[in-house]
Amino acid sequence: MIVYDDNAYYAYLSIEQQRAALLRSHTTVQQTDYGTGALQDGSPFAKLRRVADIARTHLESPKVAQMLFRLINYLTATQQRALHIVELGTSLGVTTAYMAAPSRRNTVQTYEGAEEVLDIAEQVWRTIGLTNIEPVLGNIDDTLPQHCPESVDMAYIDANHTFEATMRYFRQLLPAMDEQGIMVVDDIYHSPDMERAWRAIQGNPAVTSTVDCYHVGLVFFNQHYIRKHYKIRI
Repeated sequence: MIVYDDNAYYAYLSIEQQRAALLRSHTTVQQTDYGTGALQDGSPFAKLRRVADIARTHLESPKVAQMLFRLINYLTATQQRALHIVELGTSLGVTTAYMAAPSRRNTVQTYEGAEEVLDIAEQVWRTIGLTNIEPVLGNIDDTLPQHCPESVDMAYIDANHTFEATMRYFRQLLPAMDEQGIMVVDDIYHSPDMERAWRAIQGNPAVTSTVDCYHVGLVFFNQHYIRKHYKIRI
């Protein structure tokens, strides 16, 4: 089963080695926050942070990141074609690496607002040897409408954790989502705002079914699926 598969896939070790290196790093970078950490007037807030601190607080857990790897591995096998994957919120690039690793034919287009953070992520990908990642730098509110692919097989939303931004990302990605595709929304219980966004996404007419994994929510659009909302715990 994709969710509860405990096998140690070939890519896990090299990616987790990079996570461990990030958690030990004393390098300081400027992190730009366009989301919940922005200033009251809505302008981005930039501050110096240690890479280790960003890794500790912002990286997706191995449990969830490895589930994303298995989801993409499954989609790649069933679709038997190159997939277009979109990630909103690159951070240090560990989750990006998990999504890029299942097949080098796939393309992962990842969006990040902080240039120095993205530089670290690109070092991670080079070390692992991943060349199928396309980073997009800048405020996602500006870059996603300009660069979103016409067709998206999987989208992972882990950026601005407000209701308005999450729903904006959902609506912008929705026309591009393949019928067989999956949208993954991170931190659906992070705050009342995110819980509200998750309920709104579940109620959208284009959504046929969802799976609430507590840490993340999976969204499906296949019109042949029974309209139902499931809950499992990973």
